[in-house]
Amino acid sequence: MIKLKRYVLALFVIIVFTCKQENRKDSYEYENPIVANSVDRDLEDIRKDGVLRALVVYSSTSYFLYRGQAMGFEYELLNQLADHLDLKLELVVSKDLDSEFEVLNRGDVDLIAHSMTITNQRKWEVDFTEYLFLTKQVLVQKKPDNYKQLSYGNLKKQLINNPVELIGDTISIRRNSAYYERVLSLSNEIGGDIIIDTLSSQLSTGEIINMVADGKIKYTIADENLAKINASHNPILKIDVPISLSQRIAWVTRKKSKNFRAEVNEWIKSKRKKTNFNVVYNKYFKNKRSFKRRIKSDYYSLKNTQISKYDDLLKKYSKKINWDWRLLASQIYQESQFDPKATSWAGAKGLMQVMPSTAKDLGIKNLSDKEENLRGGTSYLHQIYELFDDITDTTNRIKFTLGAYNCGYGHIKDAQRLAIENDFDPKVWSGHVEKMLLDLSLPRNFNKPNIKYGYVRGSEPVNYVQQIFERFEHYIQFVDLE
Repeated sequence: MIKLKRYVLALFVIIVFTCKQENRKDSYEYENPIVANSVDRDLEDIRKDGVLRALVVYSSTSYFLYRGQAMGFEYELLNQLADHLDLKLELVVSKDLDSEFEVLNRGDVDLIAHSMTITNQRKWEVDFTEYLFLTKQVLVQKKPDNYKQLSYGNLKKQLINNPVELIGDTISIRRNSAYYERVLSLSNEIGGDIIIDTLSSQLSTGEIINMVADGKIKYTIADENLAKINASHNPILKIDVPISLSQRIAWVTRKKSKNFRAEVNEWIKSKRKKTNFNVVYNKYFKNKRSFKRRIKSDYYSLKNTQISKYDDLLKKYSKKINWDWRLLASQIYQESQFDPKATSWAGAKGLMQVMPSTAKDLGIKNLSDKEENLRGGTSYLHQIYELFDDITDTTNRIKFTLGAYNCGYGHIKDAQRLAIENDFDPKVWSGHVEKMLLDLSLPRNFNKPNIKYGYVRGSEPVNYVQQIFERFEHYIQFVDLE
């Protein structure tokens, strides 16, 4: 009995001590004024809004535009996460890497979604998700211009081969980065000072690596996977000197967003086990041929601000109908992916997939001629736009125009009639007329006496409009109006 009492007493002490430790941990978190003053917003609030807002960086691996299509490791994963959570994805491009935690904690976004090294210093202010992958930091340096003529021994003498050799030398890195923390630790480990040249927080790691290749700075540090893919097209760079051990790379959430973080963590752990995750990772970090093809292209947003080879024509004809040329570009990508020879199963041809019967009415003689096709297609758009003159909101009017371009004006008018019948607004597209278009695929609706054009596969025009506007948002991020 005495032993049992001692056991119960010991268990009680352990429980009390554990609770105190947990309370102390929470108290410590909220003693931090940054965390204490951060917004109280968690998974239930995000679900209520129906939107996943993620902060991303514009870089050669995370998020960029190539041949009119948004791409990137984080971009693809975020789309999959948003689908998993049944949320609409809204991307915010980071303009200043130093202010990202502030943007997160005040609630402008709910997730920082670019590859960030997990460090104890950062954990004071935010919490990390499950790691996405492991990597290590490496030194990025430039070989001599005549390195091909040098013997292995002579080449080695002119380069850093061990971190100890950096004592007294200068490394250029962003101040509020894991690389900065690592250099401070490295200086202490090797017992000598390494001079740090701090760079703008608006520079991506890829841009800084290019600065080394161009001879603008002497050294920098990068995650090995980023260094390898960014240096794959530039053999003058040496990137094989390790600066750290393996480190975990993850996304970032607010400390207060515990339920959201738990949900994301379960998703990441599940994704890491699947082949698709490795396919996406390899696409951006290991496929050197694809990377080289992108960076050499004029239609790669980190190199140029062109969407397609027809941008000048798009600007010309979009002005005639008073549309943003980037919106017209998004529609043409949806129609033909900028292929002037594209032909649909129904016989539509060219950049804007104009039907032969429509071409005849518009006076288009050669649908494969890019300028004729654009002239005719935009004229047809304008004709449809004029038919919706009772819709005063420009964005809604354009959405109705695009929907009619896809499935026909008559089906859109039917959807408006059905909207009135079901107490929806016939002049609002999203959540109103688009919903009625979906319902026009059902016999109980398309067989009604007031429905003049019958059945329509409503998901096609609904997805058509939605995807054009989603792509348009990407184009706005990357390409200026003029």
